[in-house]
Amino acid sequence: MDGATLTGSTFTLTTGAAATPVQGTVIYGNSKAYFTPSTPLASNSSFTATISTGAKSTMGMALAAKLTWTFTTGTTVAAAAPVSLGTAGTYVILAKTGISTVPTSAITGNLGVSPAAASYITGFSLIADSTNVFSTSPQVTGKVYAADYAVPTPTNLTTAVSDMGTAFTDAAGRAPSVAELGAGNIGGMTLAPGVYKWGTSLLIPTDVTLSGSATDVWIFQIAQNLTVSSAARILLTGGALPKNVFWQVSGLVDVGTTAHCEGVVLSQTAVTLHTGATINGRLLAQTAVSLDGNTVVQPAQ
Repeated sequence: MDGATLTGSTFTLTTGAAATPVQGTVIYGNSKAYFTPSTPLASNSSFTATISTGAKSTMGMALAAKLTWTFTTGTTVAAAAPVSLGTAGTYVILAKTGISTVPTSAITGNLGVSPAAASYITGFSLIADSTNVFSTSPQVTGKVYAADYAVPTPTNLTTAVSDMGTAFTDAAGRAPSVAELGAGNIGGMTLAPGVYKWGTSLLIPTDVTLSGSATDVWIFQIAQNLTVSSAARILLTGGALPKNVFWQVSGLVDVGTTAHCEGVVLSQTAVTLHTGATINGRLLAQTAVSLDGNTVVQPAQ
């Protein structure tokens, strides 16, 4: 399908005999369209989803007739689904404009930059592979990819960057279960699974614990910046996994000296890790990632 034609006007949801519209957002990625309601759907209620003939294929062909289906919600709250990263999940660090390091960092997983060229990956002493599809680095246990490498790397990176944007939109569109916790300061707290939303910046000055099981999901929606103070740690207990923790940040991400983070960082701007900071997760930035003697390890799947 042509993703540009799958919008809030062509993909709609209504409820009840009066067909009351349900407010929400529509995103398209990984060959799927997703409708995320602005607030959780009422339990034990009937809903009707409709895709109109305004939806078209990539060749510009409209649906011959509108597609409609109904469903009824249950009476229990299901666990939140993880944010799908698509092919962006094949990288531990993915950025659009560059990745830099002050040696020596230790990175486990693949690096990628696009549309920037390999010259914008600095401090890694890159060694080009004979195929020119990727390069390697003494600081990276994995491969390094850039937009100016040989095919199929440019196309793969374009898709991954697109998937990164889709994941950001997905995470931002989830209905929050908690808003403005701690007035933007959650130092010392233990947080249950859920979707947490702040209309301002978020500060983590001291250790924060995420307590839950291996299937639980945390999504943190931050309208401005995320700052993790020096030596502060994000801790996981009860079997919680970093692959199920998502930090959706519309501003800058700044992780202080020797701080430790867990989870997938989805930043609309830049990510900076200061000296000795570590993360068990992924850094997916829509501008640049800056490292300074850091350890970055991709989470187990």
